[in-house]
Amino acid sequence: MAADSMEIDDSLYSRQRYVLGDSAMHQMAQSSVFLSGMGGLGIEIAKNIVLAGVKAVTLHDTKQCETLDLGSNFFIRKEDVLSQRKRVEAVCPRVAELNPYVHVDMSSSALDDNTDLSFLRKYQCVILTETRLRLQKRVNEFCHSQQPPIRFIGCDAYGICVRVFCDFGEEFEVSDPTGEEPKEIFIQSITQDNPGLVTCMDNQPHGLQTGQSVVFREVYGMVELNSTVRQVSVLSPHSFSIGDTSKLQPYAHGGYFVLVKTPKTYRFETIERQMCDPQVLTPDFSKPEAPLQIHAAMLALDTFQEQHSRLPNIGCLQDAEVLLKLTEEVNATLRNKAPLNAELVCCLSKTARGTLPPLTAAVGGLASQEALKAITGKFAPLQQWFYLDAIEVVRPLQSLSVEEFVPRGDRYDGLRACIGQSMCLELHKLRVFMVGCGAIGCEMLKNFALLGVGLTQSSGEVCITDPDLIEKSNLNRQFLFRPHHIQKPKSTTAAEATRDINPDLEVDAHLNKVCPATENIYSDTFYSRLNLVVTALDNVEARRYVDSRCVSNQRPLLDSGTMGTKGHTEIIVPNLTESYNSHRDPPEEEIPFCTLKSFPSVIEHTIQWARDKFENAFVHKPSMYNSFWQTHSSAEVVLQRLQTGESLEGSFQVIKLLSRRPSQWEQCIGLARLKFEKYFKRKALQLLHSFPLDTRLKDGSLFWQSPKRPPAPIDFDLKDSLHFTFIVSTARLFAGIYNIPYTEKDLSEEAVTRILSDVPIPKYRPSEKCIETDDAAKKPDKMKIPLTSEEEREAITQLEQAIATDGVTPESLQMSPLQFEKDDDSNGHVDFVTSASALRARMYSIEPADRLKTKRIAGKIIPAIATATAAVAGLVALELIKVTGGYRFEAFKNCFFNLAIPVVVLTEPAPVKRTLIRDNINFSIWDFWTIFGHEDFTLSDFMNTVREKYGIEPTMVVHGVKMLYVPVMPGHSKRLKLTMQKLIKPSVGRRYVDLTVSFPPEADGDEDLPGPPVRYYFSREGETP
Repeated sequence: MAADSMEIDDSLYSRQRYVLGDSAMHQMAQSSVFLSGMGGLGIEIAKNIVLAGVKAVTLHDTKQCETLDLGSNFFIRKEDVLSQRKRVEAVCPRVAELNPYVHVDMSSSALDDNTDLSFLRKYQCVILTETRLRLQKRVNEFCHSQQPPIRFIGCDAYGICVRVFCDFGEEFEVSDPTGEEPKEIFIQSITQDNPGLVTCMDNQPHGLQTGQSVVFREVYGMVELNSTVRQVSVLSPHSFSIGDTSKLQPYAHGGYFVLVKTPKTYRFETIERQMCDPQVLTPDFSKPEAPLQIHAAMLALDTFQEQHSRLPNIGCLQDAEVLLKLTEEVNATLRNKAPLNAELVCCLSKTARGTLPPLTAAVGGLASQEALKAITGKFAPLQQWFYLDAIEVVRPLQSLSVEEFVPRGDRYDGLRACIGQSMCLELHKLRVFMVGCGAIGCEMLKNFALLGVGLTQSSGEVCITDPDLIEKSNLNRQFLFRPHHIQKPKSTTAAEATRDINPDLEVDAHLNKVCPATENIYSDTFYSRLNLVVTALDNVEARRYVDSRCVSNQRPLLDSGTMGTKGHTEIIVPNLTESYNSHRDPPEEEIPFCTLKSFPSVIEHTIQWARDKFENAFVHKPSMYNSFWQTHSSAEVVLQRLQTGESLEGSFQVIKLLSRRPSQWEQCIGLARLKFEKYFKRKALQLLHSFPLDTRLKDGSLFWQSPKRPPAPIDFDLKDSLHFTFIVSTARLFAGIYNIPYTEKDLSEEAVTRILSDVPIPKYRPSEKCIETDDAAKKPDKMKIPLTSEEEREAITQLEQAIATDGVTPESLQMSPLQFEKDDDSNGHVDFVTSASALRARMYSIEPADRLKTKRIAGKIIPAIATATAAVAGLVALELIKVTGGYRFEAFKNCFFNLAIPVVVLTEPAPVKRTLIRDNINFSIWDFWTIFGHEDFTLSDFMNTVREKYGIEPTMVVHGVKMLYVPVMPGHSKRLKLTMQKLIKPSVGRRYVDLTVSFPPEADGDEDLPGPPVRYYFSREGETP
């Protein structure tokens, strides 16, 4: 079967399709992967590539389940250890459950120096974990020598150090190195010169690099450029040259260019050839030599194993000395070397028998993405080594006695070897609040389970909350959920699955949103019991709110997020770092109202227009209709009030809807046909009437020039499938809001054609209305525009008619508003938006978008893939250990990565800033001053107490948006005698409020100085929760 004819299950893969694209998805569905080693790293990779949807995976492992495995492999259970099952037998069915489209089988045959490797020929990619270097080299040489080469990945995790190595053959072609969608950039001018200079409109940055190629479209004047591909030389962020244009016709106006994606070939060498002069990725620029230092130390560790047939013993100084000597010897053989890092080698030796599950998760995410690149040729591959260490986690623990780290025969032995028993106990006692149980939430819970965060017997707890139910599209990356969980709550299901991994965890699952409305549940008392908060959210607004609660209650916050292959983590620690709200992303640029309404130039404009039409006709109007008739219960009363000249808000729109209300399916088809006429024919005719094609602006330039596109009216043709889809989907939506039944037969072409033949289309007459052309103009609120006397008369007549013809029944005063649901393909919502947007694009000669792209933009879908989610959650969980240990500022790391390129950047968080009010008075975002009052405590008492306690008198006091005291405001001086209780009017049970207070500037004429929030308690009792 041809690859491209395979159906992709969009209901499962939609979020990932937006990351990888269909070609890569088809490629994966035909690829087989061999994965050896079912430890923590192997199982992480298995999970991610099976979720992604390869054709087949063979899991290979020869070991038996041990208690130690329970702390690193989330798919091994206690009963597997007790019944002495093989690891691969235990995990295989659980991995297979992740994705019904992937064939998962297992092998426990020996894989060693004597194995005949020819069995590997049936795989496109081979991944080795927990494999000695000698065998890795042998398998790598075999894979490299095949035609075509088998892509090889070697991964290792020893204690605090991890490594990934990739070899995809001599010539590995990548179709799309970045995965970024090329933008259409409009042109301001092109010179007739050698070389010709292109300038972007409105100084828009083009984002190009010299040597890349662009294609030109819709250029007027210099028409020879259209559809040609030219190589660029960048001159500035918004201009570039394109070779000789001197022989072309002069540029007139318009046109845009788009980057042309060109495939790139990457060359790889084997481990053997790369060992002495490795090509490495540098994740942490504060220690640029770390990758080469880890390279030398891990090669030495392999030599140690060859010589002693074991790993160095936990905490053994003698073994550390031996490893140090071996590392020196390895370093001497390297062509590209870094100074020896004795501390790193010593920590590696002490922890090599251990495992840090979060570090494994982070590198497992990266390695899995490399495996997907290997089989799809999508995104730039890792060249060729990636090294990461977690020395900051273990550095403060080096002075502890060896007893701290020795095994105790439980599931935490691997972790204990790295961080010691005391830290393990601290993790067990943690009380964590996690907001959100989606993709990052599931991965975080896995890390909590493996780390033993929040154990019942230690009085710890993980409290999680998420109001959402599980959808099928979640199963592609929210790995704790299965098909039989669909439509069950995320939080309770995730809690249950987490207890399966570690039954000792105390997980309390809620279904609440965390917002001002739930502050009675997530109160200050609730926060006071917590050690830290983790956000696993998908929107900025919710993050801002949780951050403000953490700052107010002095609690650390671990935040993270992903978009496609990109991820970020941010660590917020009281009194050490800035908070999430300290930095603000620039707001998303809104499309100007007049662009959407009349002058679209790119497909995003037509999709947003179609989405707005859906919202207005099928959500907003029905909701407004219902609330009007809930307020005004009888049509007769409304008529009387209108007849007496009263104006009722919304009455004109509501009566219009009532008078035109359809009662049968045929009328819904009729309405849809009239909408087609209005949107795709009359709109164009009206615009061309108001602005004929030869219209010129005051400066003499053409009105219709780029980015404005003149529309061309569309004549209705039912044989055009786009026209048919629009009519049927629009009619179905009308039937939905008016509760009108229809059958499958009603939707047939035959039935629709028959109905349409009877629909009269009124003759078009152009109007002389004014069309908005100002980009800065906002959309007018129709409800607020006063009615003309003609409209009032029309409304009265229509309502009189409706009452007279018995058109007013309890049913007719009720509509059913829809809610845009992007993931249900049967409801016609995406059909409407796709067809309406495509027709409008056709009318304006804009390149249309397919259904998939339309759905992403209209549904504001965030592309997502399990690899990035696993990586961010692992990085966050590493920081959680540091927060628990109360580490110093230097230990913490924020991270930004893009697995596509691939790039990983670890940086220090932003240190907390202190603001000076006076020489000896300063504050940070974490400070608040406290004043304790009582029932008769006045505003004047408050001002005096602030002065006495903190040495400075306030000039202004504000509560939220309410000004309590501003001396220049009339009447405010009288307020000084009023009690705080009377001024603030606290809600029942409110113990305190945070007031914003300003102070006088040092010099006259300067602005007032801001101060920290002043927490005013209404009584002494309010002090303790």
